[in-house]
Amino acid sequence: MRRTPGRDLLAGVTVAIVALPLALGFGQTSGLGAEAGLVTAIVAGVLAALFGGSNLQVSGPTGAMTVVLVPIVAQHGPAGVLMVGLLAGLLLMALAVARAGRYMRYVPAPVVEGFTVGIAVVIALQQVPFALGVDVHGERVIGVAFDAIVAFGRNPDWGAVGIAVGVAAVMLIGARWRPVIPFSLVAVALATILVEMTSLTTAHIGDLPRGLPLPSLDFLHLSELSHLIGPAIAVAALAALESLLSATVADGMSVGQRHDPDRELFGQGVANIAVPMFGGVPATAAIARTAVNVRSGATSRLAAISHALVLAAVVFALAPLVGKIPLAALAGVLIATAVRMIEVGSVHALARSTRSDAIVLVLTFAATVVFDLVIAVLLGLAVAGALALRAVAKQARLDQVPLDADDLPGEHSDEEHALLVEHIVAYRIDGPLFFAAAHRFLLELSEVADVQVVILRMSRVTTIDATGALVIKDAVDRLTARGVKVLISGVKPGQVQALDSVGAIAAVRAAGHVFDTTPEAISAAHQLVRR
Repeated sequence: MRRTPGRDLLAGVTVAIVALPLALGFGQTSGLGAEAGLVTAIVAGVLAALFGGSNLQVSGPTGAMTVVLVPIVAQHGPAGVLMVGLLAGLLLMALAVARAGRYMRYVPAPVVEGFTVGIAVVIALQQVPFALGVDVHGERVIGVAFDAIVAFGRNPDWGAVGIAVGVAAVMLIGARWRPVIPFSLVAVALATILVEMTSLTTAHIGDLPRGLPLPSLDFLHLSELSHLIGPAIAVAALAALESLLSATVADGMSVGQRHDPDRELFGQGVANIAVPMFGGVPATAAIARTAVNVRSGATSRLAAISHALVLAAVVFALAPLVGKIPLAALAGVLIATAVRMIEVGSVHALARSTRSDAIVLVLTFAATVVFDLVIAVLLGLAVAGALALRAVAKQARLDQVPLDADDLPGEHSDEEHALLVEHIVAYRIDGPLFFAAAHRFLLELSEVADVQVVILRMSRVTTIDATGALVIKDAVDRLTARGVKVLISGVKPGQVQALDSVGAIAAVRAAGHVFDTTPEAISAAHQLVRR
């Protein structure tokens, strides 16, 4: 933090300018009010920066978290959200102790992209009531957006629509024209001035406290604990996923920076334990603000800390002015943010890469919009895993290997060679022999033609599980029952345990028919046939 403090402080001010309207908007959308968003940005911004595992990460309220919080507010009220945040913080610290951060790298890109696009759509739908100037609430964003459109049709408020559309347009057009200018703050300031100088009566944020509230645990009600465990798990899972994803993005945008995933989970846990005591919503790392921080030249945690301190100064000094910001202006900011979250090129590339990636992408997106983020991620992971197993299982093969004259020991006439080949058949197993491919192997091995000796060459088996070992055992038993001698060659040391655990080759080993190499197995088969 002492190397380039000037650059870090400047980056922090830049991030604060971008974060102010977002913190206000996400706090308002969550149902706890704009002040809750500001509190979260300040408290989580400092604590996650100090205790987290990334030097460049910026934390606070996010759109993804808002998507999860809206139904929690509808069911359990503001106090329920504060309890959920505290429980989620404890869960995040437990994940850090369990060193669960390393598993983030196993989340496939289509899952991440699908739920990111889904979040963008949900954020945009959440802003429909504010953008239309109607007061409509509910748990499901699609239903709320529809009700807002119906209410707007009965009593249109074109002033709110104009403000929302104008702010979004200024942000989107301005970002393409001059990316370095914080057009979100410019647009919100212009919209606020316009409302104050004209007769527009659109709703605004309202009075904000001039300072942070004193920490309190009055929201704790132990009788509600059992009802809030499920939502807390959802919030913790989302906080972990988004924070580690954001840290990975920050590493990719910088040179020489590498985050500690377990420490990052710990830092987010500390932040989420503290934030509810001040009345804030659950926090997570913010990809957009982190990206601005990196692009602004930040090199240490001082940038994220100074961003939070600038927001605190705004709360203390400019609370009356901030309270006059129209809600429609914040809706415009979040709609533009949602549009910019969607990387059309990345979505198009993943959709065209493979059919499996396209399926996972679409399913994750649909589940995010219709259900919630945690269900969407779990569904995406399950489908991606099933499709990956299917693809791996297809790589496994059972091929009959012809016996050349060179394979058979001794000198043989053409007639004797033909006789030996007629009575000996060798099969080579290639690839993984596990549960996804086991049934097909059993069918193929059971259909071996009537011969005297079958050689199973296993030197090319890459992995084998208990199901695969049971298939070998079943195939050996079936062939032995038909009077066919089974010889096995090339079993790798690492696969012996799986085979022995189910007694797959016990009978073959007892007969002395397990060999290290295929030539040894062929020589033994030759002796069996001659007998």
